[in-house]
Amino acid sequence: MTQGSGNRGRIFARRNAVQALYQWLLTGDDPAGIRQEFIAERDMKGTDFDYFERLVGEVPRQYQVLLAQLEPLLDRPWQQVTPVERAVLLLGCYELLFCIEIPRRVVINEAVELVKTFGTEEGYRYINALLDKVSRKARAIEYAADGKSG
Repeated sequence: MTQGSGNRGRIFARRNAVQALYQWLLTGDDPAGIRQEFIAERDMKGTDFDYFERLVGEVPRQYQVLLAQLEPLLDRPWQQVTPVERAVLLLGCYELLFCIEIPRRVVINEAVELVKTFGTEEGYRYINALLDKVSRKARAIEYAADGKSG
């Protein structure tokens, strides 16, 4: 199985992972089965498979941790957030908490792009605001450094 490399491979991994997580949120099916289905049945050319598998495996595993970060920031109950936005929020929150090698601005920008692609017309503003709040706490040092540099 070939692997996409660099930023582009991760972009494809996130894009596929959001769709897999959306499926998981709607069906409750086993994430490992969904992951295998995606790899077998979808065109995943250029995808960083390791990162895709990490996201689809770890986001459900860390669901309660991620929800604990997100729920206090919501303006509505979690189940009233659209499934696409929930998938993007979970993925973005996971990256902010567990992928510290990825700059917070990149995480938030990628999440905004994902919701622009798959979500509602104005959903990107909601995602941006929520993940910015998560990043202020989870990445306080990086957030402060960003503020000083521009």
